[in-house]
Amino acid sequence: MSRNLPVLVAALLFAAGYGLCATQYPAFLTTRVVGNLLTDSAFLGIVAVGTTFVIIAGGIDLSVGSVVGFTTVFLAQAIQRWGIPPLAAFGIVLLAAALFGAAMGALIHVFDMPPFIVTLAGMFLARGAGFLMSTESVPIDAPLYGAVSDLALHLPGGGRLTLTAGVMLAVFLAGGVLLHATRFGARVYALGGSRQTTVLMGVRVGRNIVAVYALSSLLAALAGIVFSLDTASGTPLSAVGVELDAIAAVVIGGTLLTGGQGGLPGTFLGVMIGGLIQTAITFDGTLSSWWTKIATGLLLFAFIALQQGSVALAGRSGRRGRAAASAPAVRPTKVRA
Repeated sequence: MSRNLPVLVAALLFAAGYGLCATQYPAFLTTRVVGNLLTDSAFLGIVAVGTTFVIIAGGIDLSVGSVVGFTTVFLAQAIQRWGIPPLAAFGIVLLAAALFGAAMGALIHVFDMPPFIVTLAGMFLARGAGFLMSTESVPIDAPLYGAVSDLALHLPGGGRLTLTAGVMLAVFLAGGVLLHATRFGARVYALGGSRQTTVLMGVRVGRNIVAVYALSSLLAALAGIVFSLDTASGTPLSAVGVELDAIAAVVIGGTLLTGGQGGLPGTFLGVMIGGLIQTAITFDGTLSSWWTKIATGLLLFAFIALQQGSVALAGRSGRRGRAAASAPAVRPTKVRA
C-alpha cells in the first residue's frame, strides 16, 4: 500500500483540482477543455514516458529538451530547404535520436560515467547542433502539416481528440505494456533496484542501459515531431527546460528518483496535473504563467517528502516482518501443582 500511496495521492489531487476548477469555471466539464488539455500536454507527455524509463533504471536524462529542439529545427531545414519528404525526415531524425541516446548509454556503461554528466554534455551538443542549423524560427508549409492539423476524433459536446493527443495516449499505452508486461521492463526495474544484483542474475546490464537511453532520445524526437506538427515551425529555442518539467511530472507521479519504483500511470497523472494548473491559470486570466512553475515546485517538494515517508514506512514494515519471522517460538510450559 505504501508503494502506491504517491500515485493514489496524485490521483486524488487531480480529481480534487479538476472538481474545484469545474466549480469555478463550468466549461471544465466540457469535452472541449478535456481535448485541449490532452493536446497541450502531448509533447511533454511523450518526453515524460522516456524519462520514466530512465529514472526507474536509476539514471537521469537532461538532454531530452535539446533533442526536441534539434528535431524541430532539423525537420524545418530538411523539409523546407533540402526538399526531403516529411515522412522520410521523420524517419531520419528518429533514427539519429535513437543512435544519439544509445551513444550516451554506451558512455555511461563502458566508462562508468555519471548519467548526469553524460546527458548534460548531450544537452549542450544537441542544442548547439540545432543553433548551427538555424538561429531563427523556420516555418514549415508542407501539405502534410496542414492535413495533420485537421485530423481529429470529434467528441460529444464539441470536443476534439487531435492526432497529437492520440499519439501521446498511444505512447503511454505502448510504454505501459513495455514497462509492466515484458522482460525488458522487469530488467529496467532491476537496474534501478540494485545493479550488482542485476549482474548476478545474469542480465546484460550494458545492453539494457543503452536501450533505455536510446528509447528516451527516440521518444524525445517523437515529441519534437509532435511539437513541430502543432506549431508548423522549427526553432532551436523550443522546449528549453522541458527536461525539468518531465522529471517533475515523473516524480509527482510517484517514481523514485533513486530508481526501482514507479510506473507510467503515475507519470500520466503528473503530466495531467501540470496541464491542469496551466489551464486553470489561462481561464483565470489575471495570473502570470509563471505561477505554473511555482505550483509545480511546491508539489514537487510535497511529493518528494511523501515518497520518503512511504519508503521509510515500507522499510519499517519489512524490518518488523523479518524480526517476527526470525523470532524463536516460545513453547508453553506446564506448571506442576
